[in-house]
Amino acid sequence: MNPVFPYYSKETVCKEQPISFPPQHQPVQPGLESQMVPRPIWDNPAYCGSGKLKGKVAVITGGDSGIGRAVAVAFAKEGADIVIAYLYEVSDAKVTQNAVEQLGQRCIAIKTDLRLKENCNSVIRDALHCFGRLDILVNNHGVQYPQKSIVDISEEQLYQTFQTNIFPFFFLSQAALPHLGEGASIINTASITAYQGHKELVDYSSTKGAIVSFTRSLALQLAPRCIRVNAVAPGPVWTPLIVSSFSPEEVKVFGTDTPWGRAAQPYELAPAYVYLASCDSSFVTGETIHVNGGSMVTT
Repeated sequence: MNPVFPYYSKETVCKEQPISFPPQHQPVQPGLESQMVPRPIWDNPAYCGSGKLKGKVAVITGGDSGIGRAVAVAFAKEGADIVIAYLYEVSDAKVTQNAVEQLGQRCIAIKTDLRLKENCNSVIRDALHCFGRLDILVNNHGVQYPQKSIVDISEEQLYQTFQTNIFPFFFLSQAALPHLGEGASIINTASITAYQGHKELVDYSSTKGAIVSFTRSLALQLAPRCIRVNAVAPGPVWTPLIVSSFSPEEVKVFGTDTPWGRAAQPYELAPAYVYLASCDSSFVTGETIHVNGGSMVTT
């Protein structure tokens, strides 16, 4: 469905050797997938759905590209209709929407700023208006602004990072909750930085730690209603956020320090979200799945 990443082959994909990217940078976050070289791989042709999410409706934030797009496509293969929310990336969102529709599922794409509570409310209202139900909420969007020192993190950056990365997870969950029934699932995208930290991403790592605690606490609160709340903590993944965050020199070696010797492609994350969205994980809540290429973390 999308071009195979040229640096990957059956012979190299599983070997423990560094695989680097061409140096590049985009000046605006969260970046455009259409401008990345090479394009991320968001669909695994070998992945065949089996109806695990048939008849379900999922809202996926940041669904225009990266992990969000891969999750939208995997969910569609499992029979779900999709709502994606995105900030400004119209062309990327259209690719996701087309991919979902080509799989025979319905998809609406909503351009909005999720930092505002009313916009989060509107996304949920639109999902209900179009599809009449809501079963899965994937809080996935985020931004990061590397700084060499904490003293270089401005007040504006601090507010921007927290207002983007954690506040909407509250707002969207609040708006969705009255419409989620028994067996529904909330899935939050955390990060390996919540566990290992990152010396140049102090504010970003802090928001990801907040997401882990948010996940655990909300899971306890919603357990009596049989609504599961879990998280996925990716390691390095080749997404637009990377090329819009780091310098070309850092992009070139991105992910090569993992035990697997490379960054993940978005499609490699998607099955974890399918598992947490489906009844396969019916006794799993408050947990975080680590998909990070072998990096050991203390949970």
